[in-house]
Amino acid sequence: MTQSMENNDTLIFGMRAVIEAIEADKAIDKILLQKGLSNELYNQLRKALAGKDIPFQFVPPEKLKRLTDNKNHQGVVAYIAEVVYSDAEELLARVFEKGRIPLVLILDRITDVRNFGAIARSAECAGVDFIIIPSRGAAQINGDAIKTSAGALHRLPVCREENLKTTIEYLKEYGLQIVACHEKTETSIYQADFKKPTAIIMGSEENGISGEYIKRSDVQVKIPMSGNIASLNVSVATGIILFEVVHQRQSI
Repeated sequence: MTQSMENNDTLIFGMRAVIEAIEADKAIDKILLQKGLSNELYNQLRKALAGKDIPFQFVPPEKLKRLTDNKNHQGVVAYIAEVVYSDAEELLARVFEKGRIPLVLILDRITDVRNFGAIARSAECAGVDFIIIPSRGAAQINGDAIKTSAGALHRLPVCREENLKTTIEYLKEYGLQIVACHEKTETSIYQADFKKPTAIIMGSEENGISGEYIKRSDVQVKIPMSGNIASLNVSVATGIILFEVVHQRQSI
């Protein structure tokens, strides 16, 4: 069964409906499974999920009841994605074929949908080629995200990657410099060279960029600030660094 919710999320629930959606390669953001399930349909569902890049998590039955207004969910709810995810390597190859200097944005654990939408809006305006997010621990691209992006998420490709470490490595193999933007470094964004092919990593406001991604970066930069508050909203910070890229590339 499919249901459109008040918060603009479209849900599918019921074992057979979710299995059919998976087998039809529907764009699914994530699946919620009731804890303790064990039956033939559940086994079919897990088999259908095998090899698919679809995040899932186990939740108590009360959450599923609340999401489905006490309808017969059979222990499974799937969130249908508002966008179709793209393949990063294919997109990058196309950027090079067009003779463009790639500009890629990697978002690490940014879970607030409105921040994500605002970031996408700035990214589209700044000419970002595509956004990369992790398959787990990322904002759900729902109606709120689309609305906040002012439609940018219908124009700007989003790639969902299982392993960001692997993604960073292949971006480096393609010749992109990996730039980690965080406050615990001395180099200003205005000292970096953004005329090169570049992938910028932005982290969550709570945890910043994962240390393993910082280690893999080629350049670490910060946004210089003069006030007493030592941090910016991540969507604001992303806009600042992206438009420094725009500024530098205008002279190319």
